[in-house]
Amino acid sequence: MTKILLLSDSHSYIDDRILDYAKQADEIWHCGDFGNFEIIEQLEKIKPLKGVYGNIDGAKIRSEFPEVKRFFCENVEVLMIHIGGYPGKYTPLAQKEISEKTPKLFISGHSHILKAMFDQKNNLLHLNPGACGKQGWHKMRTMMRFVIDGAEIKDLEIIELGTKIKL
Repeated sequence: MTKILLLSDSHSYIDDRILDYAKQADEIWHCGDFGNFEIIEQLEKIKPLKGVYGNIDGAKIRSEFPEVKRFFCENVEVLMIHIGGYPGKYTPLAQKEISEKTPKLFISGHSHILKAMFDQKNNLLHLNPGACGKQGWHKMRTMMRFVIDGAEIKDLEIIELGTKIKL
């Protein structure tokens, strides 16, 4: 059983709440737009980190993380792309990757819109954790956590970190 913390679009922002959730996970997955390398260093100090680079990430981050990442977590094949779209609206890159070898779990970020959808056409679960940072048009900062147990994805939780602006 592997406990996953899934985040995206930190845009150079991290706080103690995110780090506290990271300590409870077995692995941290980040869907791109880290913003700076300090975010990566902070997360890697806590737990193993998997991720992809996003459109705002510079050369140093792009040298450490790929655009497309495929991997297995237990018996679940995972595909991660920062700009991937969602079921019925996949980007050309995501559509190509999914059609070549369909994963059980497809994760993307970029939109700052939290989504958890089952793609019946491709028989996969799509997750987008929204944005945990303070940059962008989203109002609520979000991330997800879930468990992978063998071939099962379960116990999905939406985590609301609060609004971007102190009221």
